[in-house]
Amino acid sequence: MPQSATRLPLGAALLAALALTLAALGAVRPAQAATAAEIEVSVDAALDRFRAEVKGAESFLSSASGLLVFPRVIKAGIGIGGEYGEGALRVGGSTESYFRTTGASIGFQLGAQTRTIIIAFMEDEALETFRNSRGWEVGVDGSVALVNLGAGADLTTTNIRDPIVGFVFGNRGLMYNLTLEGTKVSRIDR
Repeated sequence: MPQSATRLPLGAALLAALALTLAALGAVRPAQAATAAEIEVSVDAALDRFRAEVKGAESFLSSASGLLVFPRVIKAGIGIGGEYGEGALRVGGSTESYFRTTGASIGFQLGAQTRTIIIAFMEDEALETFRNSRGWEVGVDGSVALVNLGAGADLTTTNIRDPIVGFVFGNRGLMYNLTLEGTKVSRIDR
């Protein structure tokens, strides 16, 4: 039976989908990377939102050794997805350095979404391991426990014993049943 159309091998199809995804991310990202001042304002806003939406957040944040905050992580995909965001590491309330987060995924996905990620280093040792890494990947270089607050719970009544804790916010507030596994974090100059 003759074929009227040429079929792409699976590898070529995946590469084409990846190229479309990266193009979509490029279209969503600003033409220029954010400045240090823009990142600072966004990080402040993300932490203010966290404090407003999560009971006990202020006490929890002040007990962390350091906070890695990505105020705007854009995830887009057409079969193969990618994500990108820029943020800052805050230690003692001051920004120490700037970072980007990237990730990729394969599976059914179509479209784009924005989310906020806050990673709290609860122990000095976990923070030092992160600081000394040249590139850090969730699940490889450090395990991040995502906090799932049930109805009526708050951070003052939740017994968190993990050295690294993560929170993910979407447009409708704290998001559940997500993973950060495979998310890569690397230092950027600003």
